[in-house]
Amino acid sequence: MAMTLYKFQLTKERSDMNRQLIAAMCNEMGHYQDFQVKLYEFGFKPRKMRWAFWLVGFVFGFGSRLLGKRAILKTGIWVESKAVHHYAELLETIDWDDVTRKVIEKDAADEDGHIARWKALLKQMG
Repeated sequence: MAMTLYKFQLTKERSDMNRQLIAAMCNEMGHYQDFQVKLYEFGFKPRKMRWAFWLVGFVFGFGSRLLGKRAILKTGIWVESKAVHHYAELLETIDWDDVTRKVIEKDAADEDGHIARWKALLKQMG
């Protein structure tokens, strides 16, 4: 969902914010691949309703873009905070193998980085 969110928050202007959104989108693509691989390794199949995650990402991404830069940043902070919370739940409730645990911890740390980046940009805006 975050990958789609960032994709639809992008504008055509050349700006630091757009560069940050592109970097975050690419990072989220890596997370998506990490989890696809792990899901297949554990024998899961893709959800039939997976298109709904795209739709939610589109609605939040495009909606926040329409509302302006502050809304884009606040939406990013909110979404990434939810991700950090969910990663923490995954790490606390399941006894993962070392490789999978490291993937989840790395992705959670990336999300913390996104939150810090969006908060810093929001603070710069005043």
